[in-house]
Amino acid sequence: MKVLVVIPAYNEELNIKKVVSNLRDQYPQYDYVVVNDGSADNTSRICHEEKFNIIDLPVNLGLAGAFQTGLKYADLKNYDCAIQFDADGQHRPEYIAELVKGIEEGYDIVIGSRFVTQKKPLSMRMVGSRMIGWAIKVSTGKRVADPTSGMRMYSKKMIHEFARNINYGPEPDTISFLVKQGAAIKEVQVEIDDRTAGESYLNWTKSMMYMLRMMISILFIQNFRKRSKTD
Repeated sequence: MKVLVVIPAYNEELNIKKVVSNLRDQYPQYDYVVVNDGSADNTSRICHEEKFNIIDLPVNLGLAGAFQTGLKYADLKNYDCAIQFDADGQHRPEYIAELVKGIEEGYDIVIGSRFVTQKKPLSMRMVGSRMIGWAIKVSTGKRVADPTSGMRMYSKKMIHEFARNINYGPEPDTISFLVKQGAAIKEVQVEIDDRTAGESYLNWTKSMMYMLRMMISILFIQNFRKRSKTD
């Protein structure tokens, strides 16, 4: 199976070398591409010096634009599946093979979940995750234990859809929409590390606004969304 690891990166000069090096060491058989999302630091320079496979975006498009760029690349190069893999070191490469197995089993979307066999903690941080999971359950009938996980593997069919549709961001509302449309989804237990360097763009206020936006989108907006033809 032809696998592509898509690594969206914005201002990750402190992490990108280690992330890509660890990935290549563990999975030399898998391809990868760093999508530099208009970084203002030395992310691009480091990647070019290390001769990493990189796409440089001239401006910052945000996660959705960077990830879709990676899936356009995957679609163009005819990959069988592609995984969203964070450039901040939080995603562990050793779990990628298990997600690939899910695609081989016939699933369209395989999520690296923290809560398949582990209990979700009772914390403020997980309140939003629980709310989004509830909204997905209500709207699709499917339970997703870790809807905010960014470690997601997509099949060739899903790659094609993301590549050809401008409004397909890698977010829980799009996952909910695709599940509602019949996409088969599976979760695989993983562990996700804390960021070791740099700062996340999400603070408490932004996190709460994000959760609220996802809830409204899943429960209401997705009911009016139409699935574009990709042939």
